[in-house]
Amino acid sequence: MGHWEKLRLPADFDGTVRLFPLPNLIMFPHVVQALHIFEPRYCEMLSEALESDHLITMAVLEPGWEQHFELQPKLARFVCIGRIVSHTPLGDGRHNILLAGIHRARILEEISEDVPFRKARVEILEDQPMDDPIAEEAARVELLRLFRPALPEDLSEASALSELLTQRVPLGILTDVVAYALNFPVGIKQNLLSQNRVEARYQILVEQLSHWPTSSKSPAGNPEQPTRSTIGQVPPFSAN
Repeated sequence: MGHWEKLRLPADFDGTVRLFPLPNLIMFPHVVQALHIFEPRYCEMLSEALESDHLITMAVLEPGWEQHFELQPKLARFVCIGRIVSHTPLGDGRHNILLAGIHRARILEEISEDVPFRKARVEILEDQPMDDPIAEEAARVELLRLFRPALPEDLSEASALSELLTQRVPLGILTDVVAYALNFPVGIKQNLLSQNRVEARYQILVEQLSHWPTSSKSPAGNPEQPTRSTIGQVPPFSAN
């Protein structure tokens, strides 16, 4: 996971972020998401990011956003700051990017600037590992045991993900990869994003995976969750 160590916030980061809100895509640290950007306001956001710190922060709209879409719908407080690691302009005003999640954060307040996209001031949430290294290793092994049979078919063949699952990656990283890879309902994913205590994320995932359906790779009642991929395989591009 050494390449992730290079994806840090800039030294002069002041807590101000550009927000890219979507209805049901929740980003996590330590994963890569493909995004297709074409709306003029988000193309402007992308241009500003590319000319400065390469940061875009993924946010999710609160339930009921459809009724207030034109009136700046409310956002969930917990977000993921991402860094652009690949940019492909398509020549017709559209762009494809790959965004690597680097930090979970909490919105303190939205701020007004003379730009068409939303910005906010955020608080960075640093991971809090478990106190007992032996207990953390046991938790890592248990989470891997529960995660492997729950892997979606399109991910179980990914060589880089298979390699990740055989490495001794820290439990904090593993919880984020599991949370992103599986089709949990948006509310559960948002809860996982809000937890900077690694043990809390682990406990939520174990509870969810203990009820994972054995006859299907995806839980019922969540058809709207977009298809994704994790590290090592380019995920499908978003429709926004």
